[in-house]
Amino acid sequence: MEWWIWLLLVVAVVLVLVAIYDVVQKRHSILRNYPVVGHLRFWLESVGPELRQYIVTDNDEELPFSRDQRRWVYASAKGENSYFGFGTDNDLDRAGYPFFHQSAFPLEIEPGKAVGVAKTIGELHDRPHAFQPNSIVAISAMSFGALSSAAITALNKGAAMAGALHNTGEGGISAHHCQGGDLIFQIGTGYFGARDKQGNFSIDAMLESIGDNPVRAIEIKLSQGAKPGLGGVLPAPKVTHAIAEARGVPVGVTVHSPARHREFSDITKMVEFVERVSAATGLPVGIKSAVGDGAFWDELAAHMASTGRGPDYIAVDGAEGGTGAAPLVFADHVARPIRQGFPLAYRAFAQHGLEEQLTFSAAGRLGFAPDAALLLAMGADMIAVAREPMLALGCIQAQECHTGHCPTGVATQKPRLVRGLDPTDKSVRVANYIRSLQHDLATLAHAMGHEHPSRIRIDQISVSDGQGRSVPAADWY
Repeated sequence: MEWWIWLLLVVAVVLVLVAIYDVVQKRHSILRNYPVVGHLRFWLESVGPELRQYIVTDNDEELPFSRDQRRWVYASAKGENSYFGFGTDNDLDRAGYPFFHQSAFPLEIEPGKAVGVAKTIGELHDRPHAFQPNSIVAISAMSFGALSSAAITALNKGAAMAGALHNTGEGGISAHHCQGGDLIFQIGTGYFGARDKQGNFSIDAMLESIGDNPVRAIEIKLSQGAKPGLGGVLPAPKVTHAIAEARGVPVGVTVHSPARHREFSDITKMVEFVERVSAATGLPVGIKSAVGDGAFWDELAAHMASTGRGPDYIAVDGAEGGTGAAPLVFADHVARPIRQGFPLAYRAFAQHGLEEQLTFSAAGRLGFAPDAALLLAMGADMIAVAREPMLALGCIQAQECHTGHCPTGVATQKPRLVRGLDPTDKSVRVANYIRSLQHDLATLAHAMGHEHPSRIRIDQISVSDGQGRSVPAADWY
């Protein structure tokens, strides 16, 4: 045979062997789903810095997460070197850019020490199953259905390894949520996992869902940052047997989440609902909401102060939140960003003397130490992260979450794509990411002279005003 035929045969054999290896290996979802050609992605990533210097984008240009941020998550999740060299390339004069004031006498950090929440959730109302979370970082609400079975499994296993709470999202509790990680069972407007056959809330169905599962708290979702004030639709083709079982709905039938709860229509009835749920379970009960109408928070705080009843924790979701698909006008223009919304809600409770007893959680692109530390200084006790753990799972920010064609198997129900995500490998990466964020928060706190990140004070942070000056963060926000 001609020499070039032999060459083609050798190339073909090599490509077949590479394809077989790619399909069998479990470390990279992209390669399992796209054998051979998937290597182009990693090659382009490796030469990205050189390309960006001339023809593409810089390290901080891409959104919602910059290349630097994604690189930090990927490196942390893989246990690789997450340091950056040659100084910052950020615009330090950008309006709103935060600066943390280090102490002249910083504290030594204890390597590997877990950073828990400083408060006990449920202590305010003497809930029988009040508890103190072991991790200041929690995995925020992402439902089975929005994410794949492999992704949910990896998240829960990773949460268990890192001692973090895992919020189920409003899609009910599936078998994939029960891999060892402690759960926050979220109840949304569709009452999935807590509904009767007519779609109404059912205490019995809720208790059946909880069963022997490691549910530590229940969260009543009023709204979310991605689409506050809207409900949702899960199309019939996505309602598989497993998803239908978790949600308590018929297989293959479109299900709707209304824009509001049917069980209550004002603050008094909402508090009664919270108390009813807690009385039936003995668990702490919180509410989750994006911040829109400020009067709601004032009225809720006043009602709680006068009655001694109400939610045990407040989860504030910023408009930056975005794992859920949403109309552009809602994603871009409805509700307040977390740096504006959280202080508004927190101050309402502080004015009634409830800020020390309630536990506050904050979410909305807070999966990096500077953003998280700023919210802790504003009064948050716990940080909830969603898209950042998705990046740890292998998400490449393809922004195909709403199409069902997620190339890494994270936000899809297509078996061919889901098989690319190996929960055993990716769960370790999720745990590594959570521990890395805890470590960075603890390191920052120690540099500022504090034993715990929640002790960082707002007067220890300055913000650039965009005019070459810095102002106190308390004045800026």
